[in-house]
Amino acid sequence: MGLLMKALAAGAIITIPIILIEVGLDKIIVLENTIAKAFYDGFIVAAFTEELFKFLAFYLIIWKNRNFNELFDGIIYAVFISLGFAAVENFFYVFGGGGGIGVLRAFTAVPAHALFGITMGFYFGLARFNEDKSSKYLWLAFFMPFLLHGFYDFFLMSENGWLLFTFLPFFIFLWIAGFKKMKKQSEGSIFKDAKIVNPFEEGANETIS
Repeated sequence: MGLLMKALAAGAIITIPIILIEVGLDKIIVLENTIAKAFYDGFIVAAFTEELFKFLAFYLIIWKNRNFNELFDGIIYAVFISLGFAAVENFFYVFGGGGGIGVLRAFTAVPAHALFGITMGFYFGLARFNEDKSSKYLWLAFFMPFLLHGFYDFFLMSENGWLLFTFLPFFIFLWIAGFKKMKKQSEGSIFKDAKIVNPFEEGANETIS
């Protein structure tokens, strides 16, 4: 539980440097073309910065921790980091745009961050328990959520009818892919076939002892 709270707090704390960097990047390059600006803002300003800091938070706090001891743990810790970030980010959006923005983001951006976290944690888990391919999976732990996050923001920021139309099936794809990753890691869990003992069941004390 302590490590989960650290992951959540880390996600919240990284919001501060992320906002500062995003404001700086937004001022460095000014683009007039709507599609080009959407691509830059979506992939570079938002996705790259946010997923990089989430990746670093996981690597510095979780990667070598002894409690990261099975595949599914990667997903759990990465999602906690992502939700810590999403909670604080959403607060700023509500503060600036009102409660309606917060409600909308509660059904879109916040779950999206969790889904990006699932992707990141999935590959962190593979990296932890596949030493011969660890470098490859560590790279994917950053690159894949960055790519998904970038497309998510690009579709929304484009203001292009066709791209906005693509957003809904893409969002559905994120959910399906996320649940598939969770199922795959869950099936590989070292606790999958462990017997759950009901302490109130007759003979349970003998089983536990």
